[in-house]
Amino acid sequence: MSDSAVDREIKICCATFYESEAIRMLLGESFHPGGLALTYHLGEVLGLNEADHVLDVACGRGVSAVHLAKSFSCHITGADYSHQNIDVARNHAAEQGVSHLVGFRQGDAEGLPFHDRTFGAVISECSFCTFPNKEIAAEEMARVVCKNGRIGFTDMTVNGALPDEIRSMLSWVACVTGAGTPENYTRILEKAGFTDFVVENQKDWLLEMVRAVRRRLLAIELAVGLGKLDLGDLDVNEGKRLAQNAVELIYDGTLGYTLIAGRRA
Repeated sequence: MSDSAVDREIKICCATFYESEAIRMLLGESFHPGGLALTYHLGEVLGLNEADHVLDVACGRGVSAVHLAKSFSCHITGADYSHQNIDVARNHAAEQGVSHLVGFRQGDAEGLPFHDRTFGAVISECSFCTFPNKEIAAEEMARVVCKNGRIGFTDMTVNGALPDEIRSMLSWVACVTGAGTPENYTRILEKAGFTDFVVENQKDWLLEMVRAVRRRLLAIELAVGLGKLDLGDLDVNEGKRLAQNAVELIYDGTLGYTLIAGRRA
């Protein structure tokens, strides 16, 4: 597991950011492009069924895990760095009546707290790019999945250099700075022991999400101006600038969103 001070700062910052109510106002209940529609598609690509035990790495508040369990009748274990997210996820599963199918455990993607070959499939949505050491995270996913088990994730991609002005901690936790190309991701996964990749361009979902965030930011700015909302340390102007930059970068092909699925050799 990578354990430098910088890596820990990134992990803590990411976890704190995605725990906040402000980010729910910006992104809704599902914190990734495509929402539950793309989650369901990922489940279809992986061929999930009631015999599967699936690990959801960086599961957040458990929305995707619960949706997959209800859609495919599979067993899901979610792991997340945030203790608070785990508590929320457990409550969500109970409210949805799927606690018999879904469980959650606090854990680091670079040191997953599970035995070797525990799962038939492993997924991660819009999270791989935020892991400081992607090679170790990929090796951990390969370790805990069975032989011929499947991996599937959707994630931000970057083709080319990012402008210096968006290289900040906010950009990292917003899934930008740590992103790589689809080819880079598949190389990392292949080195960890995965093969037979399926790669799908899903950038339209990213563009739709960024446009929705921009609309919500305008509403939030109005509420703040009227004194009806306190965002604490969240900088609305910084968010608006980042969203505008993201739209431009999507249009010129620098930013994208990709689904990648594969099999454990």
